[in-house]
Amino acid sequence: MQRSEIFDIAHRRHPIAAPVAPDRLRELVAWLSPSGGARAVDLGCGEGEWLQELLLIHPGTTGVGIDRMLPASAARRAGERKLSDRVRWIETDAATWNDGLFDVVLCVGASHAFGRMEDMLGAVRQHLRPGGQALIGDSIWEGSPSASALAALEVSADAYPDLAGLVRAIREHGFEPSYGHVSTLEEWDDYQFSWTGSLVDWAVREASTTEDRNQALAAACENRDAWLSGARRELGFATFVLHDVAAGVRD
Repeated sequence: MQRSEIFDIAHRRHPIAAPVAPDRLRELVAWLSPSGGARAVDLGCGEGEWLQELLLIHPGTTGVGIDRMLPASAARRAGERKLSDRVRWIETDAATWNDGLFDVVLCVGASHAFGRMEDMLGAVRQHLRPGGQALIGDSIWEGSPSASALAALEVSADAYPDLAGLVRAIREHGFEPSYGHVSTLEEWDDYQFSWTGSLVDWAVREASTTEDRNQALAAACENRDAWLSGARRELGFATFVLHDVAAGVRD
């Protein structure tokens, strides 16, 4: 199985693809205020749920979803929501793709596509028109990470900032947060158990070969073990709506 297939299956019941509840997603997107005819891009869009919610709430907006491994479910759900004529899906590397400037830039849970969180913020800046808005989400440490958390996630302590560090980095890139959300433990547990549960359910009910079955079960167990053996209550996630204040005051 390809990694994209595993992720597509894992997000079947949680297409938001981040530890954010549906009502929180809608609240965050509602803080964006694109004008009529605005263009939006979602860098590392995954299942495309953030971009589609933006298009549903703001009917005058069109969007582009960029991801190196686009699941078929993104286009399918867009068709079911009658959004197909307002969104394009492009399967390519978000770190190298470029198509001018956008009024809104989304990048939630995809900083790995650019390297680190600072690189993600630089990419958002690169694609955003002066004075535009962005919505970003990234991992944070809830406190000083323990040795068990670092071992479970196989990262160093400087892999993620704390909440204050993320806000500092945001402001250093010329943005000012207008609204933010820190994911709760309930949101995290729902995301993690949906991720592993969807893989287990698929492996037991739908896998056509023993190899695929075992691979899906192994991915589920690995993810669950990392969460329960160290990451839970230590790895956080913060989502912010940003205004470009580097552009200065409008006349």
